Order: sequence, then structure tokens, then C-alpha cells
Amino acid sequence: MPDTPAAPVARPTPTASGALSPEDGKLVVLARGARARVGAVEGAAVRDQDGRTYAAASVALPSLTLTALQLAVASAVAAGASRLEAAVVVTEASTLDGAGHAAVRDLAADAPVHVAAPDGTVLGTVTQ
Repeated sequence: MPDTPAAPVARPTPTASGALSPEDGKLVVLARGARARVGAVEGAAVRDQDGRTYAAASVALPSLTLTALQLAVASAVAAGASRLEAAVVVTEASTLDGAGHAAVRDLAADAPVHVAAPDGTVLGTVTQ
């Protein structure tokens, strides 16, 4: 997904193996499933303040382009979420796209955003 100048790419800090909570591990599974279901470039999942989860895949249409994380956040907001506890993006990239990162930060200044490879291996976490 293209980055906008106002939303630079975020580089995740490497995460120790097995460092994810069981709840964040579930987000990895949901994000992988969303990506695989439609063969998308990215899959993402978020958990809101009530523990509800939302998963999405990237969208690339002539008239609409959304990262998976933007769509997962939008789904959470549309369902009434006012805060996010955590997010996961499954992608082949080693960085977190700026637009998705900004969408998460709109609802949570401190929620961890885990970046995982397509096989589910967590590459790192963005906390800022």
C-alpha cells in the first residue's frame, strides 16, 4: 500500500519469541485468516476496549485503496469501539505502513501494533 508523506512508515522493534499474550496471539490467527481468505497483500486484526475483535484484508480497487489495518480499525469504529487495546498486521513487508499506524493511533496512543510474517512469526512491535 502506498504511504502518504504525512504518515511515514514505522519500523517495529524486534519482539522476543513467544512474547505475545494469548489474546494478541489470537489476533495473529485472525489476521492470517483474513489475508488468506481472499489472497490479499495484508491481513490485520484489532481488539477493542471490550475485548471484541475485528479482522480485515487490504482492499485495492480503482476507486478505493485501504490497508488491512485501516479497514480493521474502521470496522471497530463502525461497531462502536472508542479505544483499541492491540493490533496485528500480517504482511510480507518488514515495516508497518504509515496509514494503518495512524489509524490505530487515532484510537490509542499506546496500543501495541505487532507486525507478523505470513507464517505468523512476529517480526516486531510498534509501540509509539
